Amino acid sequence: MIPATAETTDALPKIVNTPWWRGDRLFRLLVGACALLVLLVLGGLIVVMGFGGFRAFQAFGPGFVVRNVWNPVADQYGALAPLFGTLGSTLIAVIIALPLAFGTAFWLTAIASSAVAEVVGTAVQLLAAVPSIIFGMWGFFVIVPLMAQHVQPALRHWFSHTAGVRWLVHGAPFGYGLLTGGLVLAVMITPFMTAVMRDTFSVMPPMLRESAYGLGATRWEVMRQVVVPWSRNGMVGGVVLGMGRALGETMAVTFVIGNANSIGWSLFAPRNTVASLVALEFPESPAGSLKLASLLALGFILMLISFATLAAARWLLRSRQA
Repeated sequence: MIPATAETTDALPKIVNTPWWRGDRLFRLLVGACALLVLLVLGGLIVVMGFGGFRAFQAFGPGFVVRNVWNPVADQYGALAPLFGTLGSTLIAVIIALPLAFGTAFWLTAIASSAVAEVVGTAVQLLAAVPSIIFGMWGFFVIVPLMAQHVQPALRHWFSHTAGVRWLVHGAPFGYGLLTGGLVLAVMITPFMTAVMRDTFSVMPPMLRESAYGLGATRWEVMRQVVVPWSRNGMVGGVVLGMGRALGETMAVTFVIGNANSIGWSLFAPRNTVASLVALEFPESPAGSLKLASLLALGFILMLISFATLAAARWLLRSRQA
């Protein structure tokens, strides 16, 4: 042990009687201010959307949420049709993207070689950086004609007389609709979900996998009984992240969903979403008008849906941990 001398004592950092504007106190104040700023911004968004849409709720009452009408000429508005399109397209996107993201993440972390995983992982991250309007243009020029010329005619030929399924495929083959919008959204949210799941699988202790393999478990059994239970929190977080991106997506959906305020069972009929409706109608809404208040009310409802989704995910995780 080296004895303390005057030189070593002078070399030690001075941590006693540190002024408040230096060291840990300043750092604590800065990070606390950042957290408070986030809360203030979130609260400001809720207040602005809530007060802005108050006139619509006052005019139509709570029934605004379940009214299936959007008629600017008669100044009659309802949120049911865009909410139906938002939830429907998001559900389709998550159903398609979840197995793709999980399979890609598991393959990158457990099967692919390190060199191949690095290249494919970088490509997935680059896909997440593509602007949404590019996805919309790609969907408009590629997916919409494919749906109109091949997918919907084939599905109508196979299932037009099948009870319970024919209502999902009926309608004119325009190429627009919930399924087209869901496909484009699935391509958009898959990279985000894949990145979260890959990071979750990567930090899993290798000993858990090796122990399972040592006991004679197959790769399927390791994935189902070891990887999934251990990574459940991260997987749910990735799904919630992708769902939040899909709920609020605007331009990509506007290109391919058809922008028609209607409700029905067909996956190929033109629909609308809250984000696309706000993007299309907001420039034509005069300040102080009932139409603008209705659009703000739609935004407020969409925020509530996003909060409810996050709260449900956290409750699900907490109940499983208990």
